[in-house]
Amino acid sequence: MSKESDRLDRLKLIVSSLEEKPGCYQYLDADGVIIYVGKAKNLKRRVSSYFNKNQQSHKTRVLVSKIEDIKYIYVNSDEDALLQENQLIKRYKPKYNILLKDDKTYPWVCISNEYFPRVYKTRKLIKGAGKYYGPFSHQGTLNNMLDLINHLYPIRRCRFNITEQGILQQKYNTCLEYHIKNCKAPCIGRQTHEEYMNDISEIAEILSGNTRGICYRLMELMQRLAAEMRFEEAQFVKRKYDKAREFCEKSEVVSFSYNNIDVFSIVNDEGVAYINYLHVANGGINQAFTFEYKKKIEETDEDLLALGIIETRERFKSTAKEIIVPFAIEDELEGVTFTVPQRGDKRKLLDLSMMNVRQYKLDKIKQAEKLNPEQRSVNLMRELQDKLKLPKLPMHIECFDNSNVQGNDAVAGCVVFRKTKPARSEYRKYNIKSVVGPDDYASMSEVVFRRYYRAIEENTPLPDLIITDGGKGQMEVVRRVIEDELHLSIPIAGLAKDNHHRTSELLYGNPPVTIGLDIKSALFNFLTRIQDEVHRYAITFHREKRSKHQIASALDEIKGIGPATKQLLLKKYKSIKRIKEAELADLEATIGKAKAKIIKEAL
Repeated sequence: MSKESDRLDRLKLIVSSLEEKPGCYQYLDADGVIIYVGKAKNLKRRVSSYFNKNQQSHKTRVLVSKIEDIKYIYVNSDEDALLQENQLIKRYKPKYNILLKDDKTYPWVCISNEYFPRVYKTRKLIKGAGKYYGPFSHQGTLNNMLDLINHLYPIRRCRFNITEQGILQQKYNTCLEYHIKNCKAPCIGRQTHEEYMNDISEIAEILSGNTRGICYRLMELMQRLAAEMRFEEAQFVKRKYDKAREFCEKSEVVSFSYNNIDVFSIVNDEGVAYINYLHVANGGINQAFTFEYKKKIEETDEDLLALGIIETRERFKSTAKEIIVPFAIEDELEGVTFTVPQRGDKRKLLDLSMMNVRQYKLDKIKQAEKLNPEQRSVNLMRELQDKLKLPKLPMHIECFDNSNVQGNDAVAGCVVFRKTKPARSEYRKYNIKSVVGPDDYASMSEVVFRRYYRAIEENTPLPDLIITDGGKGQMEVVRRVIEDELHLSIPIAGLAKDNHHRTSELLYGNPPVTIGLDIKSALFNFLTRIQDEVHRYAITFHREKRSKHQIASALDEIKGIGPATKQLLLKKYKSIKRIKEAELADLEATIGKAKAKIIKEAL
């Protein structure tokens, strides 16, 4: 395999593990330098497009030829990805981000230094002209914010140089904006300077990210007006509140009021710990990094995270005075506060970090599974072992199920899974011999006893885990046979179903307790597959037996048809319906002319 082919295969492996979530991606060259930063609503789809063989763009082909590694971070929304892209481009100035290198390409919002300040969008930063907020990497976000401001505050939009003296001298006249209620005409004294500046103060808060504070104030004003029976005014304020609330719900999870904060999170795996680091500056995530620690001894999460914090802050030269962490850290850093948030925006930051570190772990697992398919089986067995606290990996699993109709034709089935794969040659069918009537507990007891009594006699390997297709009752029946009668020590679990006959929970222990499982997890799907397989196997055997029984009963009533003839018919046709539909010549070839005629007339 050529070096170029090996490089592309390695990159495509990374791409294949990406999730269809919003985020930001970074391409690195052979020296580890970031050469391109991009954003995407769907990371997997966007990054995959770069490696499309039909890609015609020369620039893209050149860029792809330089890529040696891909890094990425998931975020909660498209706007988060846009803001993060802007921060990364400003910080690293990647070679191939030609159009996005200069900060001046992004618009700002200016509150002018005038007697009655104006609020406007600009791409030119003029010193002394006013206070600037931004830059805004997403035009839509900026327009939404300005739209909110215009709905909440009817400030002037004209460019006249309005002065206090000019107002006293009545130099100005009202314009159309006043008549359509977009302005309160401070130019002719219809709005006081104090009232106007209060509006400007609140606009500055919105531009700084404090939209929620405005929502609270509008809510209080609305409630006060309603209490004073000023319902029309309250309704007017309510419209403003609804608009502010709508914007607040769509706005950036990282508040613009947060600056210079580090966020750390950690997840553990067998022999490896993953630590995620986010740095928040000027309201945006401008650094994001996830790395691994290969554990040499059984270090705790607290020890690993403390080590990771020190190394990461030194690497990125962080001077943050506040560090958000998922749990308390005993170590202290001079001048630094550790915060374990339970709610609010800081909790959202921690959740975002946790989402990224968990996703990084899943991506690593997926990549390992693609390189080594056996790894998936090992991961499933290890997860099941951890969930149930089993003494060893459950490499050999057996599962039982009963099947009967009102106690008739009672049977049971046992399926065997080895290394999470069905071992069909080891499946076993059982006719219930000692039970009369529909008694599932007694039938399970009989089958389990027969299964493992024979295993003891023949000295065959016992399973690492027994699973019953049933709840606590079935588990107790199996436990009595295994432990009390056969004196064996085999872990026993149960898979219970809900009212819709769907697998709902995993039970384990004595007395049994519910083991929490994510219904979307690979482990839950694996256990469901075992349950479906044993149910299919048992019910198929039951149907075969019932069908043969029904055929035999119908043939028993035909005079002149003996056991040998019945056996020939059962072996070939399987059902009465097929015997009825068979051609006379076909029957004659099977059982002779005389008996074929008898069968045709009787059926």
